[in-house]
Amino acid sequence: MRSALVLFALICATTTYAAPNSMPARKPGLWEVKMQAPGMPQSMLSQHCIDEKTDHLLQPQGQTQARQQCSKNSMNKEGDKIIIESVCKIDNTTATTKAIFSGDFTRSYHGEIDTSFSPPMHGMKSSHQTLEGKWLGACKPGQKPGDVTMPGMGTMNLNDMMKNIPNGHQPRTPR
Repeated sequence: MRSALVLFALICATTTYAAPNSMPARKPGLWEVKMQAPGMPQSMLSQHCIDEKTDHLLQPQGQTQARQQCSKNSMNKEGDKIIIESVCKIDNTTATTKAIFSGDFTRSYHGEIDTSFSPPMHGMKSSHQTLEGKWLGACKPGQKPGDVTMPGMGTMNLNDMMKNIPNGHQPRTPR
């Protein structure tokens, strides 16, 4: 599970750095996101309760980091596909990412994310992840925008986590 979390963090870092403001907004409500990567024993399934604000919550943080850490950061639309490419420095490693997203982002989306690491990061030379997002409807009772729930790991709220990052504090632990 630890390696799955590292992989998830790397995906978030590399795609967030590269995701400009023009990335399509997902429909507000509850989204189920399935991530699969070679070497993972099973898919990582999470649910995200979003509104317009929380859907783009990571982008300002990512864009600031992209300006500081990425020598390449581009997004192009080709037909019904969105292609994001970045070359970013993460610690002592250069991460080169190409992500291709498709879908209508109101009911579903699909993403293929390929990243190479030079030198290898946490023993990984490269990674390939597939993301499948599916809109489930309204958020569940008791959920608030920014809640992300992963089986066996509980719920964390991105809004709460982001409040601490600009001050240099560590994100809060899942509740």
